[in-house]
Amino acid sequence: METISTAHPLLPALFECRNKTETICRPLKTEDYVVQPIEYVSPPKWHLGHTTWFFEHFILKEHLPDYRDFHDQYAYIFNSYYEAAGDRIIRTQRGNLSRPTVQEIYDYRAYVDKYLRKLMHSSAVSERVAYLIEIGINHEQQHQELLYYDIKYILGHNPLMPAYSASVDFPGSPPGSGWIEIPAGVNWIGYNGSDFCYDNELAYHQTYTQSFSIRDSMITNGEYLEFIESGGYQHVALWHSPGWTWIQENKISSPLYWHQIDGIWNIYTFNGIVEIDLNLPVQHLSYYEAAAFMAWKGWRLPTEQEWEVAADHFGWGELWEWTESAYLPYPGYEKEEGALGEYNGKFMVNQKVLRGASFVTSEGHSRKTYRNFFHPEDRWQFAGIRPVKDQ
Repeated sequence: METISTAHPLLPALFECRNKTETICRPLKTEDYVVQPIEYVSPPKWHLGHTTWFFEHFILKEHLPDYRDFHDQYAYIFNSYYEAAGDRIIRTQRGNLSRPTVQEIYDYRAYVDKYLRKLMHSSAVSERVAYLIEIGINHEQQHQELLYYDIKYILGHNPLMPAYSASVDFPGSPPGSGWIEIPAGVNWIGYNGSDFCYDNELAYHQTYTQSFSIRDSMITNGEYLEFIESGGYQHVALWHSPGWTWIQENKISSPLYWHQIDGIWNIYTFNGIVEIDLNLPVQHLSYYEAAAFMAWKGWRLPTEQEWEVAADHFGWGELWEWTESAYLPYPGYEKEEGALGEYNGKFMVNQKVLRGASFVTSEGHSRKTYRNFFHPEDRWQFAGIRPVKDQ
């Protein structure tokens, strides 16, 4: 009797994710796939290859009998930072790869997808494999958001400032009504559930916060423009010492993608360059700029503990929100074994936590316990700021 294969329940989510990555790239021209204008921006074709290598290396090679690599050198090209997974090309060289071609990378994706389907229709999907598939989906969703960051940087630093797609636009939020008072107390934070989360969201634990007030809306372009016009970028007392050095060395005097044209402030968006809407939340700020603005206003950024305690009282998810917290392990944090243990733990130094999500975060990828993290000078991510006042 013929054996009827039943697909694993994760199959639809897996290929919805895989297809979305390619949908994000669809508006690009072939030449756009290869560009790496700065070290931390990866070429779009590298993201396509890396997310595919992740499934190949961590799942297919280990759990699908007789699987054969698509290409024996792709691991060297598409490994990102997993030391335990072998040698890799240095990050600054990703934009120097004219080969493999864009078409060859799409062929690679199709090849790996074929074997992922085979795996998902087999009896080899153990609990461990299902867990790895879920990590792979969430990993690719992270790269989908990074693709948006990198595509905007690539096109936004082209002198032509071409539009990417009118279908991807910052929605904006209605004005808030004021400040929310949060009483002092002991609260539980961290992930506490049965669905997927990253290891850095664990363990669920108690934290004490003093009383504070947090605004129910984020800082707007208009508010930030007041900071610029007041000379905020020239007042050394407002800045952290490395932040002051950073703006001096890089000649920074406004948020990323802001351009003054004939005396009018404009901003580069996915739909090209447009006049700034003063009522929209300001975005593409570094932590240094966020902290300087708060010092100018006499406010401060929330800690990540305060943000999570207050998050149910305001709308969030349009922009990542800088916090004052250093990216450190929670009490009871346990790092994953093997190469996947390099996913979060090794980055818990010299970075700041951002909370929430952004309008380009993949659907189903956000939760209030999610701990994003970036260096204080980073600002190509979609990040804004929400103020706090001590009571």
